[in-house]
Amino acid sequence: MEIINLEFFPVSIPYTHREVSSRINRDGVTDIVVKAVTDTGLVGWGESCSGANVESVSEALRAMAPFVMGSSPWESERIREELWWRGVWLWRQPTASFAYAGIDMALWDICGKACGQPLYNLFGGKVREGVNYFYYLSQAPPQKLAEQCRDGLQKGYRVFYLKVGIDIEAELEMVRTIRETIGPNNKIRLDANTAWTVNEAIRNLARLDAYHIDFIEQPVPQEPLSNMQEVRSRCPIAISANEGLWTAHDAYRQITSRTADVYCFSPYFTGSLSQFQRLCRVAELESLQVCLHTHGSFGIASAAGHHILLTLPNVVDGNQQTAYMMQDDILAAPIPIASGPDWGAPQGPGLGIEVDEAKLEKYHELYRSRGQFVPYDPKLIGAELFGAG
Repeated sequence: MEIINLEFFPVSIPYTHREVSSRINRDGVTDIVVKAVTDTGLVGWGESCSGANVESVSEALRAMAPFVMGSSPWESERIREELWWRGVWLWRQPTASFAYAGIDMALWDICGKACGQPLYNLFGGKVREGVNYFYYLSQAPPQKLAEQCRDGLQKGYRVFYLKVGIDIEAELEMVRTIRETIGPNNKIRLDANTAWTVNEAIRNLARLDAYHIDFIEQPVPQEPLSNMQEVRSRCPIAISANEGLWTAHDAYRQITSRTADVYCFSPYFTGSLSQFQRLCRVAELESLQVCLHTHGSFGIASAAGHHILLTLPNVVDGNQQTAYMMQDDILAAPIPIASGPDWGAPQGPGLGIEVDEAKLEKYHELYRSRGQFVPYDPKLIGAELFGAG
């Protein structure tokens, strides 16, 4: 069995509302859907992350295709190693990982279909029956924020996630509102996206600790490593690392340097599902936890990450997802986290999902007509960095 055809489809799907943080202003997700076909007629699906620029990832995928064509889908790790070394993508690892992760998913999807097994069985089998995901709150005035919290509670969410790092005084009021609305037993998760200095982080987190924060994601810049190590050693709130895990080597260095209590990353950071699982196991050996990260994704990438989480013992509650924020997906049936916090073990072979090719074409056409949902608001270019009005 070998790969005889590879196709790449840039796809844009809008959010129901804008995603805003100290770093991001985005109205939807643009990713690249990968379709791989074998000489036996099996079809595998994957999803490559666009990051800052979808065209650069599209070009990377096209450059990678010769390494995949004619190869067995069972040789995904061999292909990745050859790409890294013979194709010299090791010199551009973040872009390479964002691109190859989608090919890797498609190859594994084929392998699962070939042997009639769900993906988690090909990765050692599941150690849990399901995974819990968070409710992604948007910054808003107290009344609107409380309405979001009540919506999440009604749907059964137990972990509520808020971006911070824009205005600490306003954010303290938001966190107070969240705690008062969700009660003492549900979890508040915050993410500052490196917005604070070490001193600011320590002072701000001391104030936020009154609201019993589960953990704070990336409060300070990732370099030098001592930034996170110092905050972790001086702060009562658990710390999560995200930025700074941009390659497999970065993730290994961060985990073994114990910069955080929780490591929030995904196959996009490591370049393959196998690499992601291995590094999560390294965190387990260090008695540390992992959380699946999302840059915003469709159901394909969400399913791939979910299969790996089912095989891991050190997964937190409240893994990241944007499924319920999406106006639509390209799947024939929505994934469970499009409407609630919990996702059990898929029973179908491979990824356990079915792509609706009519929807794929619809949102591929949306990409062609309106382009990428870039991760920034073009109107803000220059304004914040240089103090323009």
